[in-house]
Amino acid sequence: MAKTQSTFETATPTTPAFPDFTKMDFTKIQADFGKWFGDYTKTFANGKAGLFDFEGVVAAQKKNFEVLTAANQAAFEGVKAVAQRQAEIARKAVEEFGKVAKELAEPTSAEEKFVKQAELTKAGFEQAVANVRELTDLVQKSNTEVASLIQSRFVDQIEEVKAAVAKVAKK
Repeated sequence: MAKTQSTFETATPTTPAFPDFTKMDFTKIQADFGKWFGDYTKTFANGKAGLFDFEGVVAAQKKNFEVLTAANQAAFEGVKAVAQRQAEIARKAVEEFGKVAKELAEPTSAEEKFVKQAELTKAGFEQAVANVRELTDLVQKSNTEVASLIQSRFVDQIEEVKAAVAKVAKK
């Protein structure tokens, strides 16, 4: 059975072998690391980041969460209002259908029935258009409220970021 070779043993000039850590100068690596990243120790002096206001970020995220909660609540209330109004419209439509069925069942001439059906069709269509407009207005009102909440928070957050950057720049 042939001996299998590991990746490290099969290195070629184009694929280097695994580095030999016994021959590496770790003091040079540590010095280079200190040179490259030494300024970061100044950033976190006294356990605080001078370039970053963590308390401000936490406060901003808390405000973001509060606005998101309010926006979700407003959206839920909007959906609830639309669903309630749709249920009212459906209930009213069923009641109207019962009245129309009774009216059309009464014995009259064919011409009178045709005129009555045309009047009822016209009234039904006008009511349907009015209902659609009303529902559209409810949805639009809800969407506007949600968008307003989110837009307001976005603008406030931009101002907070500007203030935080100005605060850090003064230090």
